[in-house]
Amino acid sequence: MEQKEKFRLTGLERAWILYDVGNSAFVLLVATLIPIFFNALAEEGGLSSVEYLAYWGYAASAVTVITAILSPILGTLADTKGFKKPIFILCLVVGVAGCCAMGLAKTWLPFLLIFIFAKVGFSGSLVFYDAMLSDVTEPERMDVVSSRGYAWGYIGSCVPFLVCLALVLGAGAIGLSQMTALNISLFITAVWWLVTTLPLLKNYKQVHYVEVKEHAIRQSFARIGHTIRHLHEDKQVFWFLLAFFCYIDGVYTIIDMATAYGTALGLDTTGLLLALLVTQIVAFPSALIFGRLSSKYPSTTLIPVCIAAYAGIAAFAFFLTQQWQFWVLAVIVGMFQGGVQALSRSHFAKITPPEKSGEYFGLFDICGKGASFLGTMIVSVGSQLTGSANVGVGSLIVLFIIGFVLFKMSCNCLLYTSPSPRDRG
Repeated sequence: MEQKEKFRLTGLERAWILYDVGNSAFVLLVATLIPIFFNALAEEGGLSSVEYLAYWGYAASAVTVITAILSPILGTLADTKGFKKPIFILCLVVGVAGCCAMGLAKTWLPFLLIFIFAKVGFSGSLVFYDAMLSDVTEPERMDVVSSRGYAWGYIGSCVPFLVCLALVLGAGAIGLSQMTALNISLFITAVWWLVTTLPLLKNYKQVHYVEVKEHAIRQSFARIGHTIRHLHEDKQVFWFLLAFFCYIDGVYTIIDMATAYGTALGLDTTGLLLALLVTQIVAFPSALIFGRLSSKYPSTTLIPVCIAAYAGIAAFAFFLTQQWQFWVLAVIVGMFQGGVQALSRSHFAKITPPEKSGEYFGLFDICGKGASFLGTMIVSVGSQLTGSANVGVGSLIVLFIIGFVLFKMSCNCLLYTSPSPRDRG
């Protein structure tokens, strides 16, 4: 009975999880249909395929830089009493409005600028959403709740995506142009994102905070400056962030490069979309399983298992030549993707002070989003030097080995010092 109660969610926990369900639909759209939309506008604008890829890359880099600058600043401000929810709502509105507005763009440049606007709003909302975890549940339940969030996010995102995919693929049969179908898909995704967020907006209240002082904004800058200067003194958090920077970049690179890698193997667009869906579907029960396992094994044990599995995935990439092997890879990625993301989030929430959750998750977001250049660079350089895409992708094993070692160093700090994050400040 006690075990059952551990896995039974409260209303607030369910509301928090629903935001993962909503925003994941936007993530899936960005990975699939939005590049197709931009490609169509780029062709109409006379851009070459090289220019299309270059401008898309510039947009992604712009999002990374803007998010990296804003996240710790807004996160620190959000730790002030009464600030977290309003700033979260602001980022949500920016993301949802941007998602709708992309459909109104008639040429590639406005579309790209609106995309940057929407993606920054989305990324900003995640900083505050992740930081809410310490307010919506207890430390001993964080692994379970975080895993449920990712799990339902994976499967929930498929609902609007399948509707959008059917709309785009069957546009001609119902008398719509593909561009009109894409416009409607953006609107459907935005509505889904907003509606699934309403329970969280209704029920969430900030529990942990820093008291309001005069010049709250100035004080926020002072706090983040102090934290960054003294971060190296908190060895457990310091080594974890370095570890997370390495291994999560490898994870995101595998996700981001999957389409390009599949194309090189001869998979058509439909095949790639189906492979991505397989990963999402497999990730759903896998994330739930890791949530269950967290009741028996600590995150300090489960996270290294996930990192080691990804090292194995990178090693497998050295020998990948057949399409069936790509599908096997998609399944294995799905098995560990949700686990490593969910447990990393909850583990970080447990080792940081709850009243500074926004501030620390701003740094967490930088390590997650800001590292995205490293893995792709390793793949690109490795492929160019050897002339083999397999070697390029396989080279990611270096990131996982380094991440594994650094994570163990963070765990050793925990063993030696045994700090209580609830007592920090």
